Amino acid sequence: MSKPMEAVDWEDLRKQARHLENEIDAKLVAYSKLGINTNSSHASADTVPLLDEDHVFENMTTEIGSLLTKLAMINDGMSGIQANGAAMLHTMQRHKEILKDYKLEFNKLQNNFISRKDREELLGSVRQDIDNYKNIGGLNRRDMYLKENQHIHNSDRLITDQINIAMETRDNLMSQRHAFKRIQTRFNDISNRFPAVHSLIQRVNFRKRRDSLLLGLLIGLCTFLMLLYAFH
Repeated sequence: MSKPMEAVDWEDLRKQARHLENEIDAKLVAYSKLGINTNSSHASADTVPLLDEDHVFENMTTEIGSLLTKLAMINDGMSGIQANGAAMLHTMQRHKEILKDYKLEFNKLQNNFISRKDREELLGSVRQDIDNYKNIGGLNRRDMYLKENQHIHNSDRLITDQINIAMETRDNLMSQRHAFKRIQTRFNDISNRFPAVHSLIQRVNFRKRRDSLLLGLLIGLCTFLMLLYAFH
């Protein structure tokens, strides 16, 4: 009775394994398309997924992981049955290889999805930074133009003020020059009319030059004596 029971268990486990393999295969196909849809939805701003694909990705990851665990348990159950011929051993080995392939495909799709999501988030962040830089750059350029315009206006006003000051100074110098000319003309007239006054002015100028010369000699002599005393 034990052999028929093992045969029944073997057939039942093999049917369960095939059913799980078909279900996992369909899930993996949908899983791979989910990754492609995620990429296209991020690439196009007008495409809005009906469901949150991150949430769908997490649910499908959990479901496929659970199915793979069940398939591994069934394979362990089949391995616990004593093989009845080479065909049975080949079938066991084939189910193990299928499970291994599914695990590899599942891990690859999962990593691709995560890598694609990280890349899209990075590109989105870069685009956002570029947009922010453009907006800030535009504001900075406008501020720069306004400041430059204000600076030019202030410079123009300053130059105008300096020109006005220079013109006023020139007018004052010209008026002073005319006044000195008039005074000199009067002195010449007075000296020509009164020779004694002219002679007096010349003597005063001579004494001023003489006093200046004597004062210079005295200062030089005092300086020399002080230096001589200091270094003696």
